[in-house]
Parts: sequence; structure tokens; C-alpha cells
Amino acid sequence: MKRSNLLIFMLLIVAALQLSACAPKAATIEKISPSVVETIEGSDLKRVILTQKATERLNIQMGSIHDEQVNGATRSVVPYAAIIYDLEGKTWLYTSPAPLTFVREPITIEFIEGDTAVLTNGPSSGTEVVIVGVPELYGTETGVSK
Repeated sequence: MKRSNLLIFMLLIVAALQLSACAPKAATIEKISPSVVETIEGSDLKRVILTQKATERLNIQMGSIHDEQVNGATRSVVPYAAIIYDLEGKTWLYTSPAPLTFVREPITIEFIEGDTAVLTNGPSSGTEVVIVGVPELYGTETGVSK
């Protein structure tokens, strides 16, 4: 009886080895980075390039700098949601010079009224700016993570 158990055990081992050789190999998973941060030559600023999926996950939404009559004068205004303050208190916003590409631009604010900031310095009227997802872009650019 012991011999028959040994024979069955040996057959099971051989069968298991053959089956394991037939198992599909693990698929190689390529990690795709959701963002690339590039240095802008001749500048301290960086360019943030996102994948389409990252843009959707961050819910990036755009607005624009536009001219508006303020106190009887034509002024450049931007949605206040577009503005971010750095650690030194400087004011910035993100423009999009190309699809899925974002660059932080310095601005000077004269005053804020409600949801609108009146600018004295910054990109020209008509420039597309990020109004949703600004802190996430800043964190990506500066390397801040959770």
C-alpha cells in the first residue's frame, strides 16, 4: 500500500510540473506616467505635460483672460479661480500654449472683486488659462505629493 501511495504521489508531482510549464507567463505591464515636467530653457519655470486621462481625472477646465469695462476703463480680467499664490506670495496662473501642456505665468493683480481679478500685468487678453485643477498642476510642477 505504501508503494502505491508513493507512485500516486510521484505521478501528481510530474503532472503538476507539466501544468506549471503550460501556465501563461505574466504580462509585462508598462507604467505610463500621467505627467511629464520639462524645464523651459532660459527660465526658472517648467512646462507640465499631462496625458489625456490625467487631464480628465484632474477635471482641468479652461477660461480666458478678457477685456472688460471696470470703473469706466477697459481692463484685463481673469476668473479668480485661475490664480495661485506661491510660498513667497507671488501670483501666477497657468496658460495652455499647446494641447495638454501647461505653463505657469506671473501676473500682477490690481484688485479682486467677487470672482474676478483685475490685472495690471500678465498674459494678453484672449489667453486661455486653467480655472479648475490649478493646485494640482502646481503640485505636479513643483514635485509636491501626498
